[in-house]
Amino acid sequence: MYSLIWAMGSTVSSDAAATGTATGTAGMSSTLIMLVAMVAIFYFLLIRPQRKRDKEAKEMMAALKKGDKIVTIGGIRGTVSAVKETTVVVKVDSETRIEFNKSAISQVLNAAPAPKAESKAKAEEVVEAPKKSSKKKAAAEVEAPKAEEPAAEAPVAEEPKAEN
Repeated sequence: MYSLIWAMGSTVSSDAAATGTATGTAGMSSTLIMLVAMVAIFYFLLIRPQRKRDKEAKEMMAALKKGDKIVTIGGIRGTVSAVKETTVVVKVDSETRIEFNKSAISQVLNAAPAPKAESKAKAEEVVEAPKKSSKKKAAAEVEAPKAEEPAAEAPVAEEPKAEN
């Protein structure tokens, strides 16, 4: 068996000697290019998207505040009633409060409403904008939302109940 391996080794080395070292470096550079291409593919398809998801999750956890409606990784839905350094107290119903790690929150359904002071300031800006324009434009802007209001809903007929 050793003689067979030795014989194969001698033919390979004699072939490389006959063709020169050019084929050896060409094979090595193509292998190196393929290795770099594989690393680039792994980076762009696996590593980069995972880092982006991790960054978004950290931002979401840092932005949690009282009043946010959330869903945990276990599927429990509730409202944040207190935020601590590493944990969140979630109000599930009127009497039940559960404390979770921030990492156990999978998504925020809707953020708590903005403070009233900010919303009043935004409303004043909206009201002031039509005053600067002409009266006709202001009247048209005021009337436009009224036209977009949905019509009153028609009463829904009840379905007949099946008797067993």
